[in-house]
Amino acid sequence: MTQNAVSAAIVEPYAEALMSVAQSNKVTNEVGEDVKSILEMLHSSDELKEFLTNPLTKAEAKKGVLDQLLKSKVQPYLFNFLMLLVDRRRTFLLAPICEHYQSLLRKLNNTVLAEVVSAIELNDSQKQQIIAKVQQMTKANQVELATSIDATLIGGVVIKIGSEVLDASIRGQLRRMTTSLTSA
Repeated sequence: MTQNAVSAAIVEPYAEALMSVAQSNKVTNEVGEDVKSILEMLHSSDELKEFLTNPLTKAEAKKGVLDQLLKSKVQPYLFNFLMLLVDRRRTFLLAPICEHYQSLLRKLNNTVLAEVVSAIELNDSQKQQIIAKVQQMTKANQVELATSIDATLIGGVVIKIGSEVLDASIRGQLRRMTTSLTSA
């Protein structure tokens, strides 16, 4: 088994267990918001990420930091889950577990994640147009946008929904024109 397969075999049951606890206590969306905050913290602080993923860091130290950072800010079920991850030495999988929980929550709420790459920052009107288009295409109840900027697109957007990619960028149009001209 590859490293990713082993990680997935561990990540999925933990995320599903967290979802099960959240569903039975009717706090799936609240836990989802808390999980999103945890992911933002991990992505914004390399020190925190390194501290939690380091196998040499003592469990008591990890629990102390998580207690200070999160105890009063997250659902008690999620906090207990985090303590379980520390006890089981699984904190190195915290980010993938949180990401998988978000995926399960999207599926539960019929929400689609649309990754949008644009040449410039999108305004609210443009984001709403993209959300409406994605909802029309996917028949999803809600659309969650993850936006990023890539100036090499020159203009337009690239929208990725699952494995489907909609390239409406000028760079993409130029590439398609070049391909059609060279094949003619």
